Amino acid sequence: MTPTHMAREVAECPAAAARFLADTGPAVAAAARALRQMDPGLIVTVARGSSDHAATFLKYAVELLAGIPVASVGPSVASIYGRPLRLSGAACIGISQSGQSPDIVEMMRTAKSGGALTVAITNQDNSPMAGAADHCLALRAGEERSVAATKTFIISALAGLALLADWKQDRALQAAVAAAPEAFAAALSLDWSPLSARLSRAGSAFVLGRGPAFAIASEAALKFKETCGLHAEAYSAAEVLHGPAALVQAQFPVLALGVEDAALPQVIATAERLAAQGADVFLTGGEAKGAVTLPSVSGLHPLLAPLVLAVSFYSFVEALARRRGFDPDTPPHLRKVTETV
Repeated sequence: MTPTHMAREVAECPAAAARFLADTGPAVAAAARALRQMDPGLIVTVARGSSDHAATFLKYAVELLAGIPVASVGPSVASIYGRPLRLSGAACIGISQSGQSPDIVEMMRTAKSGGALTVAITNQDNSPMAGAADHCLALRAGEERSVAATKTFIISALAGLALLADWKQDRALQAAVAAAPEAFAAALSLDWSPLSARLSRAGSAFVLGRGPAFAIASEAALKFKETCGLHAEAYSAAEVLHGPAALVQAQFPVLALGVEDAALPQVIATAERLAAQGADVFLTGGEAKGAVTLPSVSGLHPLLAPLVLAVSFYSFVEALARRRGFDPDTPPHLRKVTETV
């Protein structure tokens, strides 16, 4: 069987990461130097879809490592409503695979005119968004032919981590970023077939995470929808207990993304509670009573570990889509570049 574009692109994640780290170091250093000189008290992000999940991942990473609040701003504030924002002393990071969507571009321009230091993270360094920003971190991920973004999501999030590590001169995170290609390669070999067997005929599911892993849960839920026709919702492993858990009955599937960080005991506790309600719970990063443990790469920096999980998930979900009778390269009613205003 000929591999799908999605399968090939997921397999390219380690090489794409190595290429980004080799080629974009000077641009990362320049943007990090500008952040150190500005010393922003606020960071805002501009993105949609999978790129917005990469922005959420960066939000948690910055807040945990730098102690600076990060907020997502709606592109329509600029593109539809025409409202300028006062962003003096702030930095604005835009993330877009294509860098072409008019609303993202307009918000970046508005942020710059409002006083923000602007950084574009995009696979197209000649795109309108790149041209509108003070700094551009080009992903160098190569062409992505599948509609479902995979390697561009991974490298976008890695670019954010690289920028953060250089900005804060954090040696542990710098070392983790440098070792990311090897971690991604290890993630590709992991077997999540027990989860595939459970979801082969499922109609809905929850995906849970805490902190940076919540961003990966959000991305996973989106991929379930667009590649598998599976209605999945992402929740914080804390937030799910504030109402959504009422939906969890016997054999309701739950994927809990745990990593080796401070939130893991809480993720395990939630997994055990939902399993006790009768849910079919699958957990990474630890063991929980009543749950099936899925393999994950261990011993990683806690900010890199969730991103490595995403690589394992992508490999799994591509196979699940085919098992459910879908072509993951061409989801219905979607196209590769979505230009919104």
